[in-house]
Amino acid sequence: MPNFLDITPISTKALSVMGLSWHTDSDGEYVVGDKLLAITEQEALAYHDAANELYEMYEKAAEYVIENELFELLDIPKSLIQSIKNSFKNERDNHLYSRFDLSGGIDGTPIKLIEFNADTPTMLLESSLIQLLMLKSNSLEDKKQFNNIYESIGKKIKSISKSKSAEYSRFLFSCISGIEEELNTTKLLQKIAQDEGLLTEFSYLEDTYLDDKHDFMFKLYPWEEMESFEESQNISMLNPSYTLLYQSKGMLAILYKLFPDSPYLLETSFKPIKKKYVKKRMFGREGANIDIVDERGEVLTSTEGIYDEYKAIYQEYTPFVKDEENSYYQAGVFYSDGACGLGFRKGAEILDNMSKFVGHVIL
Repeated sequence: MPNFLDITPISTKALSVMGLSWHTDSDGEYVVGDKLLAITEQEALAYHDAANELYEMYEKAAEYVIENELFELLDIPKSLIQSIKNSFKNERDNHLYSRFDLSGGIDGTPIKLIEFNADTPTMLLESSLIQLLMLKSNSLEDKKQFNNIYESIGKKIKSISKSKSAEYSRFLFSCISGIEEELNTTKLLQKIAQDEGLLTEFSYLEDTYLDDKHDFMFKLYPWEEMESFEESQNISMLNPSYTLLYQSKGMLAILYKLFPDSPYLLETSFKPIKKKYVKKRMFGREGANIDIVDERGEVLTSTEGIYDEYKAIYQEYTPFVKDEENSYYQAGVFYSDGACGLGFRKGAEILDNMSKFVGHVIL
């Protein structure tokens, strides 16, 4: 059972000023609430070590996929295969940031990998800044958090900027219009780059034309939906196309094949397994198109969505930590040249876009 520290919630006005325009969901509840999930130093370190080890495993698994031409197995569009190969060879250092979604880690429950948001992770504003504001606004500055996200991304993007010979590297940040969370995430990344003294520009993806004006581009838009995207030889992508390998949930089955003894992995297969399992789509997001199936093959819980076109994988079921109100908690560990921060999502057994962000404090 998780422990909490009660706090005074941040006002909706302050959240709006910070850029969290989606501070309340359609059900009227705060996305950012009045409690911080309390963890120990040892639990924070365990999340840190798990993410670092998992990232190394993903790198080895990507090499295995590329060497054995397993792209179709992972539902990778044929039009992106050569780009993935090129970027994995030449742009390994351009993976700006990502987020591991993990179960467990609280009260002695084992940490297990649920999936890896390697291409288009959100929850960045809440995890990097909002939960820090939760401490400060409650006069808890003396308390610790596992949260170096802002600084780590800044250091990473500064390092990336030095990889080209241009005296002043130019960065283009882009997302599609009409989705406030993605706009604010992209704008936050642009602000981090600006704080590092880098030259930046923003444009909506639908208005973007790639030319020689920029050295680097970050786009908060799924690679699997960019089959017709024509890369410029002069522009390096941040979160390059090879991160689509990591994003594919098919990699969970590859990981289990390569590292069956890892304490962080759940049994996962491209075919139904003889255990209670979760059926997912390769590129499903926000809890869509998921079935929880028992050992007899009976569907216990399911969600609809727009991702039926993608192949399925079957992952051993593991329970999330629950509180007294039967809400479930999933840890999200951000990675930018190393594990750098932690936040939690709270919601139903299948976490969807109605889940709430929960900050943490180390006690």
